[in-house]
Amino acid sequence: MKKIFLLLIIVALICNLFLVNYSEKVVNADDISSAKSMALIEKESNRLIYSKNANEQLPMASTTKIITALTVLENCSDLNEMVDVDDRAVGIPGTSIYLIKGEKLTVKELLYGMMLVSGNDAATALAYYVSGSIEDFCKLMLLTAQNAGAYNSSFANPHGLDENGHYTTALDLALITAKALKNDVFAEIVSTKEYKISGNEKTPIRYLKNKNRLLNSFEGATGVKTGFTDDAGRCFVGSAKKNNTEFICVVLNCNLMFEECASFLNKALNNYKLVELIPSYNFIKNIDVIDGREETIKVYSRKSFAYPLSDEEQNMIVYEYNLPENLVAPIEKDGIVGEFKIYLNDELLFSENVYAMEEVKSINLLENIKEIIKNWNNNFLDIN
Repeated sequence: MKKIFLLLIIVALICNLFLVNYSEKVVNADDISSAKSMALIEKESNRLIYSKNANEQLPMASTTKIITALTVLENCSDLNEMVDVDDRAVGIPGTSIYLIKGEKLTVKELLYGMMLVSGNDAATALAYYVSGSIEDFCKLMLLTAQNAGAYNSSFANPHGLDENGHYTTALDLALITAKALKNDVFAEIVSTKEYKISGNEKTPIRYLKNKNRLLNSFEGATGVKTGFTDDAGRCFVGSAKKNNTEFICVVLNCNLMFEECASFLNKALNNYKLVELIPSYNFIKNIDVIDGREETIKVYSRKSFAYPLSDEEQNMIVYEYNLPENLVAPIEKDGIVGEFKIYLNDELLFSENVYAMEEVKSINLLENIKEIIKNWNNNFLDIN
C-alpha cells in the first residue's frame, strides 16, 4: 500500500512538472505565433527577422487597403481633388462610411475613411476615381505591389472582401507596407487616432476613430491596419518605431492579433537596431601609384548602407576589400579601382565599387604625349 501511495505521489509530481513547464512555455513564447502566417521585417532594409509560413498565399481581408492606399497615393497628384462618388461605390457590404449617391469628398478624406474605420465604400470610390473600373484598378494594385518587391499576391477588389483570386502572403504584405510607410501622407494617416471628414445630408460630419488598438496601448506604435472576414480570419499589420529603427509585423488568421503583434514588435525593438555599416562617400585608404605625378591616391566608396543587427551580430560583421596593392598612372578621377563587400555569417549583405578620389597624371613621356593629343583633339572639337 505504501509503495502504491509513493508511486502516486511520484506520478503527481511528474505531471505537475510537465504542467508547469508547459504553462511557462506558453506564457513566454514570444517567438511562437498562433497565426496561420506571420512575418516581421525592418522597414529600411526589408530584413526578415521573424517568420512563420511567410510565403503562404492567404486571404488578407481589409489589410488589402494598405495596397489600395499606396496605389491611390502613387497615382493621384492632388489629394484635395474632389471625388464624385460613383454610384457603384454606394452600399458596398461590410464596414462603411455610409456614402450616398451624388456625394462628393476629397481623395484625402476618402483615404482617411478607408484606413481608419475600414470603409469598403471609400475604397471602392477611390478605385473608380483612379482607374474607372475595379478590374483596371486591381491591375494597378498588382503593379504597385510588384514595384514593392511583392510577387506572390493577386487582387480582385480594393477593399478585401473574400473573393476568388484575392490573396497575398505575410511577407508580401510586409514589403508593401514598408514601401507605403515611406510615403509621408500614408504614414500620417495610419498613425492618426481620430479624424473628422465631410458628412452628407444624413450625417453633417463623420467622426472617424482608428481601429488599431496599438496606437493607444503600445509605445512607439506608428500604424497600420486591421482586417477580418470569415475566410481570412483576424488579420493585422502593425508597425512601431524606436529611435531610428521601425519594424512592421504582419499576422494573418490570428485570433490574438494585437497581442501577438505587440509581442513580436517589442522583441524586435529590444533586440535589434539599425546600424550604419558604411557611411556615404567613405574614404577607405591610400593606394601607391606607379609612374604618377603623385605617389599615392585616395580611394573611396559612394553609397551608405545600414542594416538591423543584434548586439551579438554587430561583432560578426566582416568587411572584404578587393583592391590592388598599387595603381599605374594615369588614373581618372572617379574611375573604378576595386570593390568591397559586407558579410554577416557568410551571407552577402552589401557590395559596392571603390573609386579614385582624384586624378593622377603619368610621368611617362609617351603617356604625356597621348594626353596632349587627347586635349588638343577635345579643344579642336569644341572650337568647331
